[in-house]
Amino acid sequence: MPDLHDEQLHPSYIGVPTYLGSPFAIDSKELKSMNPDIAILGAPVDMGVGNRPGARFGPRAIRQADYWPKPGKAANLYHLNLEVAPLAELNVVDFGDANCPPMSLEKSHEAVESKVTQALDAGAIPIVLGGDHSITWPSATAVAKKYGYGKVGMVHFDAHADTRDSSYGDVLIGHGSPMRRLIESGAIPGKNFIQIGLRGPWPGPADLKWMKEQGMRWHLMAEIEEKGFDSVLEIAVKEALDGPDKLYISVDVDVMDPAYAPATGTPEPGGISSLELLRAIRKIVLSKGMVGMDVVEVSPVYDQPGDITAQAAHRCVYEAISALAKIKSMKNEV
Repeated sequence: MPDLHDEQLHPSYIGVPTYLGSPFAIDSKELKSMNPDIAILGAPVDMGVGNRPGARFGPRAIRQADYWPKPGKAANLYHLNLEVAPLAELNVVDFGDANCPPMSLEKSHEAVESKVTQALDAGAIPIVLGGDHSITWPSATAVAKKYGYGKVGMVHFDAHADTRDSSYGDVLIGHGSPMRRLIESGAIPGKNFIQIGLRGPWPGPADLKWMKEQGMRWHLMAEIEEKGFDSVLEIAVKEALDGPDKLYISVDVDVMDPAYAPATGTPEPGGISSLELLRAIRKIVLSKGMVGMDVVEVSPVYDQPGDITAQAAHRCVYEAISALAKIKSMKNEV
């Protein structure tokens, strides 16, 4: 592998801030011409939040949250644990942001679904940078339409179930209800919708009753404390793929304890560490692959001091890409 001190490198703060310094596709035609393996796209939406806003600035913060020099074509970043240079194995393209008007959550969702669909049509695996968690509804819907309703399972990392029927006066599409909407539509089967890290005061009895009726399965932080995170993770992945053979991963950064992710709309103490989350993503993707992913609820205005939440979100994406790259490299070695 070429030396990362190659003269083609330039500091992370120079140039257009694409994810990992990857090439930028201005539209779907250009994206398709670039033959991408991975398409990074932003969903700058936060009209669905019920507490602290600001997640519309999350995609930009996540893209910028590394100190790594940006390589030219001859050099690639390395993943020490997996012993792979992900950008040497995979063609990662930054597809920009969905055109989300700040006055309409409905039109923003339409824009996100359209953008994800374009990425899928180009043959890429979409990785969506949120934005509040309401964007999982249009993003995962686009993926389910691609592979067939009922054929995609979900592993959902979150402190909250996001299965409310409505919030704040019959609002049906906030960040507290995207998982309910996905299950109601049939896009993701209830029994294959697996949640990890739930804690705090929600969901309440009524929502838990509905979740049980749909066959949903979830793993509380209390179970993680009792059984260990690796054991719970193994169970969760088997449940998500109990029928479907495709996997979508949704990461709300508030699954982490606020010590690791303070910059989020609804922080909930008592969560997992960034180490545990990154290891979990790496293990899941390395063993099962994935057909889509989102990382949501980074609200950078609260990321003080430093940008530790955006850094953690950035690394979630990097772990997934690196695991996919490792899979490809192992296939090439056979």
